[in-house]
Amino acid sequence: MPGTTYTQHPLTLPSYPRGSHLITNDITSALSAPLKDVKTGLLHLFLQHTSCALSLNENWDSDVRLDMSDALDRVVVEDKAGKGIYRHDAEGSDDMPAHIKSSLIGASVSVPITDGRLNLGTWQGIWFLEFRDGKHRRKVLATVQGERA
Repeated sequence: MPGTTYTQHPLTLPSYPRGSHLITNDITSALSAPLKDVKTGLLHLFLQHTSCALSLNENWDSDVRLDMSDALDRVVVEDKAGKGIYRHDAEGSDDMPAHIKSSLIGASVSVPITDGRLNLGTWQGIWFLEFRDGKHRRKVLATVQGERA
């Protein structure tokens, strides 16, 4: 049936340890039914948390994810020695750096949909970046919009 579709889908990501994780397959598996109905559109993913992030980046070499996590740790240091470099430290030494990294990277990504598939570049994938030490269940709100196939 021609026309425009707008649907939202709450998703819960698997629990990931601190680091950068490729989640493209998790997203496409969870959204296969609504994606297949879109000829031309947009998938918007919104992470409902303030201490982790979403990004589009390299999907082939896992060293890129390790390097990204290491680089972010160098840019935003954790106060493991308890020197008081952050006022917000009640939730642990990893919490305030996690908020800063989340603001730097962002809580959302948008990906074009073409003929029922995500239209990512050859080496692009959807990343989830967990900035806290403990494993958490993170929620993502996915919005699928576009012209019906």
